[in-house]
Formats: sequence, C-alpha cells, structure tokens
Amino acid sequence: MSAPLAMAADLPYGTIAQPPAPAAPQMWGWEVRGGVLAHDPESPEGGSADLNGELLFPQLWHSSSPLWNEFIPHPDIGFTANFSGKTSQAYAGLAWNFDLTHNFFFSGEIGGGVNDGDTGAVVPSGHSKIGCNEWFHESASFGYQLTEAWSVMGTIEHSSNAGLCTENRGVTNYGMRVGYKF
Repeated sequence: MSAPLAMAADLPYGTIAQPPAPAAPQMWGWEVRGGVLAHDPESPEGGSADLNGELLFPQLWHSSSPLWNEFIPHPDIGFTANFSGKTSQAYAGLAWNFDLTHNFFFSGEIGGGVNDGDTGAVVPSGHSKIGCNEWFHESASFGYQLTEAWSVMGTIEHSSNAGLCTENRGVTNYGMRVGYKF
C-alpha cells in the first residue's frame, strides 16, 4: 500500500511546497577524440606532426532496432593543427560508428572543411599547393573499446578539393587517437 499524498493543508504553517529539483543535464551520447597524426608524409609538407581533436554529438535520432541504430549518423566537428606551420584545418560533417565485436569498432566520417594552406601561384618550399581553402574531409578509424568510456584508435584522414580548384594537392594524415564517451 502506498503512502497517502501530502496536501498543502498537511504542511506545517508557513511552509511552501517546492517542486522537485530538475535533473542534472545528461551528456549521454557525446564523445571527444584527440591524438597526434603524422602530417601527409608523401607530400612536400611531410616530416611534421598534427594535433587532432574532434567532438561527436549524439546521434540525430534513434531507432528501436539496434541494427538500424548503427546507420544513424553523429554530427561532428573537429580540427587538425600542424605543429610546424604547414596546412591546418577545421572540419564538420557526419560520423558513423559500427561495432565489429564487443570491443572492436570502425568509425567513418565525411564532411567539409576549411584550411590555411597555400593557394597562390607561388608556394614556399616545403609546402603543398592546396588549390583552395575550402575542401572535403573524410576519415576512418579502427578502434578498441578499453572501457565503457575510453577507447584507442588508429585513424587516417584525407582532405582535398576533389578537383574543384585549379590545383588539388590534398592532405592525408594518419596516427593514433584516444576517445572518451560521456
């Protein structure tokens, strides 16, 4: 049998009933990723390293089917900053995470970005002729889920303008990242 509800008349004189405190906001579904990437080793800009950071938002919607949930994307934003003054970028797009086993996963991302690379007719030695400062960005990661929150992954990312500008020397970086899910 449940306890009877308290009414305002049941409260001591001068006491005002307070509504329950709102629940703390949940960060469920968010993930941060970051790490160090080798900067385009096969290009004139090779031989340097990048700091990469990325924020994955919660999935856009959910399905009652676990299989279909795998195909619902996460919006993401990120950056890759070169330690040596070579091409750096900021990007945004959609990411998908696919569980391969209980611990192993694959993550793919596609979107667009902007860069600070050299686009003029004369490019300094040791720099790539990027073509334009807007481009497409895609990445792939194979990872291992260490705990429910922490993961480690090998990542490759490629960005280029897909031939939309006169020059199209894209940038391909690869390395290791860690992830933390909220």
